[in-house]
Amino acid sequence: MDDWTGRVLGILTLTPYDYWRRAHNEHHASAGNLDERGVGDITTLTVSEYRNLTPRGQLGYRLYQNPFVMFGIGPAFLFLLKQRLPFGMMRSGALPWVSTMATNVAVTVLTALLIWSVGIIPFLLIHLPIVLIAGSAGVWLFYVQHQFEDTHWSRPPVWAFPYAAMHGASHYDLPRPLRWVSGNIGMHHIHHLSSRVPFYRLPEVLRDHPELADVGRISIRDSLACVKLVLWDEKRQRLISFREAKMA
Repeated sequence: MDDWTGRVLGILTLTPYDYWRRAHNEHHASAGNLDERGVGDITTLTVSEYRNLTPRGQLGYRLYQNPFVMFGIGPAFLFLLKQRLPFGMMRSGALPWVSTMATNVAVTVLTALLIWSVGIIPFLLIHLPIVLIAGSAGVWLFYVQHQFEDTHWSRPPVWAFPYAAMHGASHYDLPRPLRWVSGNIGMHHIHHLSSRVPFYRLPEVLRDHPELADVGRISIRDSLACVKLVLWDEKRQRLISFREAKMA
């Protein structure tokens, strides 16, 4: 029942459920592991990796990390294009592709019905901004939940799931109304440590274990500085800016 609820909601959010579930599970299993980057995360290079790129490669990475691209163009690309064709998800079966194609058909039918009902111009004027704004908000939340200064990245055998889960995800301490709107997703470190805890019970975990409240805690004001943190410094064990990398 939960899976089918997810599939129906996936139509409304332009997110193929089984594709998203597999990518999300891989993200949880490898978060903070420098040797397992690339699925369900923000592409993050180490300082040495960035320096070893060609000038063209460095320019491409700078453009990728540009806030306008990351929170403007990126979400539109993700929800309108990338999630329509989940390349790289066939390794463990065809379900993500089947889910994606079924979602695409359902989205197409629903879109056609809405356009038939209200017309294409009203549909685009109302629905497209909703998709773009919601997508940008979602990418922002995901970004600050992992791209904060004191996050954790390491390589095996140093990398360990419990530590990476707790210290590689932030506690985005949002005001109560925003906690409700976002489903308590700001308590992301707890979610990574035990993803089976329902989001509506995450506040109870903080209540019963108050020592977790300050682990990876960032405020809205703190989060604004996260956009400049784009490279992992393996020596200093923290995220740094392009400017810091240049001065090092």
